[in-house]
Amino acid sequence: MTTFFWMMGTLASFSFMAIAARELAGVIDTFQILFIRSLVGLIVISVIIMVKKDHRIFTTQKLPLHLWRNISHFAGQYGWFLGLTLLPLATVFALEFTVPVWTAIIAAVILKERLTLKKSTAILLGLVAVFIIVKPGNSVFNPSAIIVLIAAIFYALAYVANKSLLHTEQPLTILFYMCLIQLPVALIFTVFNWTAPTPIQWSWLLLIGVCALSAHYCIARAMQLSEVSIVVTLDFLRLPLIALVGVVFYAEDFHLSILVGGAIMLLGNLINTPRVLLKSTSK
Repeated sequence: MTTFFWMMGTLASFSFMAIAARELAGVIDTFQILFIRSLVGLIVISVIIMVKKDHRIFTTQKLPLHLWRNISHFAGQYGWFLGLTLLPLATVFALEFTVPVWTAIIAAVILKERLTLKKSTAILLGLVAVFIIVKPGNSVFNPSAIIVLIAAIFYALAYVANKSLLHTEQPLTILFYMCLIQLPVALIFTVFNWTAPTPIQWSWLLLIGVCALSAHYCIARAMQLSEVSIVVTLDFLRLPLIALVGVVFYAEDFHLSILVGGAIMLLGNLINTPRVLLKSTSK
């Protein structure tokens, strides 16, 4: 029950973040959204570290790896938020589930991890799911789906770097440098295209910043309390939930192929999910 509670917090956080991004679409630049997200995160994480009175969390011996991780993560975030303005919400969430597929491929190339039968099966199922969801060559194919797929690849690059960092770095250190590095990067792209948000828009922007952190925290707590396979399965509920939001609030069409493709991807992820605690950071 407790795991279910924390996963509902995760689902709510990701869903509210997607809704906020959709509400800001066309009025607030994506880079500005990422800048405020990083600013809110940096303030909150810094306060947590100060309260813990463990200033060692601020230090790192792997700054180059942090830079690589966060440039990749920033690119992934940009593509994800941009995709939310161009595609149905359910399509974005379904394509996001390809991240483990790209992670397995990149880990095999960069970290020289062995491609086992389970990993190969998961990759194959993931690629089949992508074809079902994206429908290349079909009249309903949306080229914007490529943006989200590229974003998923950048997320996978960030996860591979994250895997190396977790051998020596604390999760709070990774989150702190994530916000610290991405803040000036977003500012560079924002400074010449800044829009003064209205009070309502500030509410949506702050919601994104808070939900990004709460999603991290809730899924981490769920993984501490339960097996990863259970967490991954519950996380899949994001897809039908966000599809319902898209249909009810934004009059989006929902194609059964999205749910079918997502289910195949879930199967692949479960096949390749080790029965150990995974530590990773997401959006």
